[in-house]
Formats: sequence, structure tokens, C-alpha cells
Amino acid sequence: MDVSTFTAHRRSLQTPAGEIAYAEFGSGPAALFVHGLGTNGLLWRNAIESLSDTSRCIAIDLPLHGATPARDDMSVTALAQVVADLCDGLGLTQVDLVGNDTGGAVAQIFAATHPDRIRTFTLTNCDSEGNFPPAEFASFVELARQGGLAESLTGQPVTPETWVASPFGAGYEHPELVPEEVWHGYFAQIGGTIERARAFERAIAALDPAQMEAVGKQLRELNAPTLLVWGTADAAFGVKWAYQLRDMIPGAREVIEVDGAKVFFPEERPGDLVPHLRRHWGR
Repeated sequence: MDVSTFTAHRRSLQTPAGEIAYAEFGSGPAALFVHGLGTNGLLWRNAIESLSDTSRCIAIDLPLHGATPARDDMSVTALAQVVADLCDGLGLTQVDLVGNDTGGAVAQIFAATHPDRIRTFTLTNCDSEGNFPPAEFASFVELARQGGLAESLTGQPVTPETWVASPFGAGYEHPELVPEEVWHGYFAQIGGTIERARAFERAIAALDPAQMEAVGKQLRELNAPTLLVWGTADAAFGVKWAYQLRDMIPGAREVIEVDGAKVFFPEERPGDLVPHLRRHWGR
């Protein structure tokens, strides 16, 4: 799916806590897709294109990302509440929840605190208890807490070549094949202005292991059917974390390993995710 098609389906929901943007495709049981920090609902466009024949696919833009304004509180706990607010506003009583990257942490907190709303649960390469944030991001988080991240984001030349070579580009197997409009869709939101860069810096600085530890007990009681689909070539979210999640969540039964894939494989290799979602959802 191209970017213009996706953005044409973006909608806005006004809630007491603020505006939430999301894109919606198809009809049927609701499937809710949650992206991580630095991307937005665009991440799911290719998977959604293949799933909207049997599902009402909803891709949220978390605050600061896509078309949703930033919030003062950018912690993953607060972002999970934004997901809950979207469900409330759209009248979604149960969803097939899918998370990636930091959005996987957000999804785990939402699932742990709203287990009755989870029809099925799917996680791709993402943060988890004991790996939040990943050790590979420690210097990045420290830079954000010292206030040194925003300046580097706004000072970065706005060229695809720079983005491909950035740490963000390392999340793809083939970053050179990512369309230029996708890079713009991601980077403009976090570095387009110093105000947006400061908000992104605040989100990175807010990453705190205690937020995942706080829902550990509830996750260990989550009986919703849970599937782990995991790229094997990602340094920050190695496949061992998928098996830890499988052993933690009672409803988890299976880990699907996607050979050679990295964290953004749902965008890059949707064919390695879509069939497993269809089977998991029973449609």
C-alpha cells in the first residue's frame, strides 16, 4: 500500500484527554495495530492491505507520531491509556491486538490492564520485561535524559541517504528499499521542528524498566490466545525474548521465527506475518 492511500484513510477521534489519529480499513472483527517510537501507523500498511478483506483493521498513531499531537506524559504507561481511550471512543469491546517495537510494550501494558478487551494477542519483535529498554539503546536514553538528543535530530540533514545510515535504518534488512515518502512520514514527526524533537526526547527519556515490571503479575495471568512472530536477525530484540514472553504469558503457545528478519519486518516482509495472523484469528 502506498503512503497516500494509507493517509487518505486517516481519521481523528476527539477524546477528553486529547485528539487521537488512526487509520481504518475493512470490516469485520476489530484488529488493532500498535507501532513503536519513531514510526507510526504507516508501519502496518502492507500487512493491513492483505488483512482488511476479513477484518476491521485499525492502526493507531500514538501521540507525537503520525497525525496525533504530542502529550505531556509520553511514558509507555500513558501511551497504553491512549490505546484504551481509542477503544472507548470507537466502541471496541474486544480486539485482536498486535504490537511491534515499543508498541509491543504499550500493547503488553494495555493487555495486562484490560484483559477482557483482548480477543487475541500478537507480538512481533518488541520490548519486554528484562529488556526495556534494550541495552543497545542505553546510551540513546541517557542522551535524551541529558537533553542532548533533540538538537541532533533537528540538525540532521533531511535526506534519505542520512536516514538509511541512521540507527533507525538498522531496523530494516534493506533500508535502501524503503520509499522516500515513508522516511519523510517517520522523520518529519520526530525532527521536523525543535518542539517535536523535544517531545520525542521526552518519550525516550521516559523509558523506565519499572513500567514493564509493574504489569508483570497481570501478564503472568493473561489467558488470551497469544502468538509471538519474531525476526531472528534483530540485535535489540533477539529471539530469546520471544521465548521468555511465551513462558511468561499463559495464553502463549507458539513462537514463529522469521529467518533473517529485523524489527520492522511487519512493514518490510508482511508475507511473513499475515498468514500467521489469519490462522491465529481464525479467519
